[in-house]
Amino acid sequence: MLETLGYKVLVNRFKNRIYSYALYMVKNQMDAEDISQEVLIRIWKNMGKFKLPAAGSWIMRTTHNLCIDYLRKEQVVKQRSYYIDEGFEEKIIDEDKLNQPEVITLQSITNEKIKSAIKKLPETLKSVFVLYQIEGFKYKEISEVLDLPINSVKVYILRARKKLQEELKSYAGYEA
Repeated sequence: MLETLGYKVLVNRFKNRIYSYALYMVKNQMDAEDISQEVLIRIWKNMGKFKLPAAGSWIMRTTHNLCIDYLRKEQVVKQRSYYIDEGFEEKIIDEDKLNQPEVITLQSITNEKIKSAIKKLPETLKSVFVLYQIEGFKYKEISEVLDLPINSVKVYILRARKKLQEELKSYAGYEA
């Protein structure tokens, strides 16, 4: 009974993150749903094998690994472009200005430019950046999920920001 309650808590807490990350990685709704289901099954099977404080890292690492396995099977690891979850716009729109049409249009164009710039990032930088900036993961969580040293995570985030800044300079209308 306690195990079932713990499972429900984990599922409610992580199901959206799991799906969002899977969708970001595989860029296909049905495959992302399949991967999400497999992660939920693995959570259930391993309920007594991990401690709850470390559950988030374990869950996201499992999600990441299943996505990589899927992509290897599909033989598209190097050729894919990433889908940035639909929640991306919600995270960068200023709530006070939502009713102004010119602001909405400009924000929409800006969002598309940012998405396009993110898609152009190298795979490692892209994964780290999306987990940190869009999904809200902390350095330590990213380190555990992607099996990278924390300092590498910090460097990748910095490099991703610099590359995005370079890519978006012309759009912003200024030169460094």
